[in-house]
Amino acid sequence: MNSEKVFDIAIIGGGIIGTSTGMPLQKTGGLSVVVLEAEDKLAAHQTGNNSGVIHSGLYYKPGSLKAENCTRGREMMYRFCEENNIRFQKCGKVVIAVDKNEIPALDELERRGKANGLEGIKRLSRDEIKNYEPYAAGIDGLFVPQTGIVDYNQVTEAYARIICERGGEIRTGNRFLSLVKDGNTLILNTSAGRVKAKFLVNCGGLQSDRIARLCGIKPGLQIVPFRGEYYKLKKEKEHLIKNLIYPVPDPRFPFLGVHFTRMINGGIEAGPNAVLAFKREGYSHKDFSAADVSQMLFYGGFWKMALKYYRMGMGEFYRSLSKTAFVKALQRLVPEIQYEDVHPEGAGVRAQALEADGKLVDDFRIVEAEKMVHVLNAPSPAATASLSIGESIAGKVIKRIR
Repeated sequence: MNSEKVFDIAIIGGGIIGTSTGMPLQKTGGLSVVVLEAEDKLAAHQTGNNSGVIHSGLYYKPGSLKAENCTRGREMMYRFCEENNIRFQKCGKVVIAVDKNEIPALDELERRGKANGLEGIKRLSRDEIKNYEPYAAGIDGLFVPQTGIVDYNQVTEAYARIICERGGEIRTGNRFLSLVKDGNTLILNTSAGRVKAKFLVNCGGLQSDRIARLCGIKPGLQIVPFRGEYYKLKKEKEHLIKNLIYPVPDPRFPFLGVHFTRMINGGIEAGPNAVLAFKREGYSHKDFSAADVSQMLFYGGFWKMALKYYRMGMGEFYRSLSKTAFVKALQRLVPEIQYEDVHPEGAGVRAQALEADGKLVDDFRIVEAEKMVHVLNAPSPAATASLSIGESIAGKVIKRIR
């Protein structure tokens, strides 16, 4: 391999957004693309550790980038899976209110869903909920038929395969270290040597803000990692969940709350919670990075967020440390779940962008600069919307190149 080849576009990050951006770019006008992934495999972090849900677009503010990309990207995802023989199921989900105080928020979800074009969304009475999820405990609910499940590892591998078939390159074990500009060429120094390119796209996920700074960009935010921990139902208890059961989320917080998800490869997952992680790739309680923690503690936005959400944060930590508390949260949705019915299954880490005023960035955040595009916030439903987001980013790149 000629390390001195000058690529038209170098993409940092081999997750689902980096690869979905590479596909349309590699297809356009003879451009050459290289995707640089720090780990030894693709989809090693957010993409490979999520619940595998193809989201409907129910939750997102109409007109937001999340809403527009999710509703468009969802249908693109279903078509892509069909065309590439990737197993998926459009199984639908039930969102349930377990007490009357949650009904106004459920009303708002129904309004948003209809505004976002979700046809066939159905309001459910207590008895009607039982038709979809016989063991669920809701007093009011919504059935959303557009929701599905898939394995996003397989989707990412398919994206990468298509990039390579079109003449692009995927390089794992290439952690981005620094950037040097040499005339019209960008020299990316990586852990495996240097890579030359005319344009850079940052899809670095948990490291996206740091990558931006290394490129001379002031991101205006900082990534704070939140770990989401999952439990798995015992095989003999899987009959308690037919498909997907979600609670009514707290509108003050950009997380959906613990829920039940049937997995495309078998089994039922329960979770995740949302607990602050002490390392950007911190998948367990033992993972700790002094550099990551100190960066958080010296960021004013972190303390403003902490003051606003400390009660909720303490509750999440308690549920993280106490299986009994976690099971109690699950029992709100399905009362028959017992302590011995679930066991720890693993965790994912969400890259949550946080602004200096303590505001959690809720929508996608993409920043353009000379010879660069930086994807600084792409939380859920980014996997669902990846084909739509990838086309959008590619469009920005082509426009700037031309």
